[in-house]
Parts: sequence; structure tokens; C-alpha cells
Amino acid sequence: MNAPAPPPSPYSSAIGKSNAESHTLSVLVDNEPGVLARVVGLFSARSFNIESLTVAEVAHETHLSRITIATSGTPEVVDQVRHQLERLVPIHSVTDLTLSGRAIERELAMVKVRGKGEQRMEALRLADAFRARVIDATTESFVFEITGASEKIESFINLMLPVGLVEVSRTGVVAIGRGPDGM
Repeated sequence: MNAPAPPPSPYSSAIGKSNAESHTLSVLVDNEPGVLARVVGLFSARSFNIESLTVAEVAHETHLSRITIATSGTPEVVDQVRHQLERLVPIHSVTDLTLSGRAIERELAMVKVRGKGEQRMEALRLADAFRARVIDATTESFVFEITGASEKIESFINLMLPVGLVEVSRTGVVAIGRGPDGM
């Protein structure tokens, strides 16, 4: 006799992936060895993708770091991951900045473009339109610095492809809530 099939996992269910949403989690942790590995391990163990990850010490006196994680999933799965993160010992707080609806998200990218003549002029025109700064220039290439929403950076990169895009380096998303309150 066949046993009833268990309910599908929210991590692997095709139904769960159809209504996936992007979420940005802000995690305040002790700045000590192994913390980042434990946080990333929690995602990895559940086959949950991290689309962007940034981390830096934000309180030198208390040795606290802020990890910003951009990910996507169903609201239920993201909420479950958030609760599991809260249970890790070195974590002080976990905030889903997407749910507050009042977060500012930015990213930084450096974009290297090669070109001469008209391609060079087009690269400068596009950079000006996107408010990108030239941070390095040679007779054959530019390196631009651009900050803004991830969509703006994607658009800039896509427009630079036919101009002579050589290389891109991105920081990943950083985010902070609006208003006077902190995490």
C-alpha cells in the first residue's frame, strides 16, 4: 500500500516559485569569525539563493556588523528563513526591509569600457545621462563609477554592451530604512 505523499517543500515547489518576490533582509550580527559562514550556510542548506550579499562593520565599539541580503522567494519562505536567522546565536536582529515599504536601496558598480572615436564619445554621453563618474581613463578605455538602484545599473550595463563593455564589478545591494528609527 502506498503511503500518502508528503506536502511539497516550499523551497522546491513549483507553486512556491511562481509567486516569488524580491526581499531585502538586514541582519545585525556580532563581528566575529564564522558568523557570515553560518548565515550563508542557512541559505545554502535549504537551497535558497542569495542574489546579493554585502557585509561591513557598522559599530566599532560594540563590534557589530550589518549583513544585507537580497533574495527572492514566496513570502512564507522568506518569513521562515527570517525566523531561522533570528535563532542563530550571534544575530541581534533581522529586518525584512521590503515589508516596511520604506527602505532605500542602492548599489555601486565600476564599469570598464574600451573604445576609440565615436564609441568613446557614446560611452561618455551615456555616462553623463546616467550620472556615472569617470574614475580612470586611458587613450583606449574608461572605468566608470555608478551608484543607484539595481535596475539603473542594469540599464547602464546593457547600454554599454554594444559600446565596448569589458568588465563589471558590483558591490551588491545596501539598504536602510527611512525615518528616524534604526534597526
